[in-house]
Formats: sequence, structure tokens, C-alpha cells
Amino acid sequence: MADICNSHHSFTCHSKFHKKAFSHVTFSRLIRYLCVTMMTPEDFNHIIIPMRDELKGLARKLTGDDYSAEDLVQEVMLKLWSLRSVLDRYDNKKALAMTMLRNKFNDQWRHRQLENRTIMANGITDDWHRTEAKDEADLIRIIVEHLPELQKQIFKMKEIDGYDNSEIMQITGCTAESLRQNLSRARRRIREDFIKLTAVRTKRNNILTL
Repeated sequence: MADICNSHHSFTCHSKFHKKAFSHVTFSRLIRYLCVTMMTPEDFNHIIIPMRDELKGLARKLTGDDYSAEDLVQEVMLKLWSLRSVLDRYDNKKALAMTMLRNKFNDQWRHRQLENRTIMANGITDDWHRTEAKDEADLIRIIVEHLPELQKQIFKMKEIDGYDNSEIMQITGCTAESLRQNLSRARRRIREDFIKLTAVRTKRNNILTL
């Protein structure tokens, strides 16, 4: 009887050991399965960049002009670049890119219908006054966030992330001239909005001190 009990005890312990081992192995495999490896720049250039011509063709049909189409494609390429940590989850990356381009075009169209330069400036002012800090760095950060998407992304890649021009052109597919123009527009708009909004703050402070 003792042998049977000992045998049963041994089997039970053995089973528990395998159960634990199996659970550990299964959990480890699950973690490996769920973990997503970020797409490398080389993979991005090999998989995503070749889609650019088809994206440009669709963008040209939607926008009706080459310049707007180029800007639209560059925005989509930047968005794909920012999503490279999850791109492996998508089997059909071309369909994803095409959908993103259509959605981006629709968003831009709606934005153009509603956009008013004065309203935009007021929106920045409201954001600024809702923040606790009121220093110049915060104001510039808020202005950058209100830039048009392409200008914002290129400006951040250049001035914040530290990419050089050749890297930005490779990632976005934009030309040297297009890169120069977008950086110039971004910097000019930041400078103009900063001057306007600091003037608004000065005027408001003067009124409050009366």
C-alpha cells in the first residue's frame, strides 16, 4: 500500500513538474509570439519604399495635381515609418498604405473646408493658456504640434530626432527641394505664430495690470 501511495505521490509530483514546465514553455512561446520586432530601416526600404510609385499614382488621381500628390505620399510614408514597430502585424502592407492615403486625403479635404487661419491661431492660444507652464519652449512645442502634418513630421525628424537630410529623403521619398521647402515653411510659420502669440500674451498681461 505504501508503495502504491509513494508511486502515486511520485506521479503527482512528476505531473506537477511537467505542468509547470509546460506552462513556462507555453508562456514563453506566447510572449515571443506577441512581441513585435521593429522593422529596420533596411526592411522599410526593401518593403515599403517600392510602393511609392503606386501611392503617387493614386494620390495624383485624388488631388488632381502633382505637388499635392507628392505631399500626400510623403505624409503617408512618414506615417508608415512611425508605425514600423507594428507593421509586421499586417499581411497586406500595400492595402494598408493605400487605405492610409485615402483616409489622409479625406482628412485634408475636410480640414481645408473648416480651416481658418484666425481660428487656428486662437486654437493655439487656447492650448497654450491651458498648459501650466508659460515659457517660450512650451509655446514653440505647441506651435509645432499645430503645423500641417508633413511640415510637423519633417521638422521633428530634422530638428528633434536629429536625422540628416539624406535620411529624411530616403524615408519619405521627398526630393531635396521638397525637403527644403517644407522645412522653410515650418520654420517660417513657427516664427510668425510665435511673434503673434507673444504679442497676444503681452497685450493680455498689459490689460490685466491696468
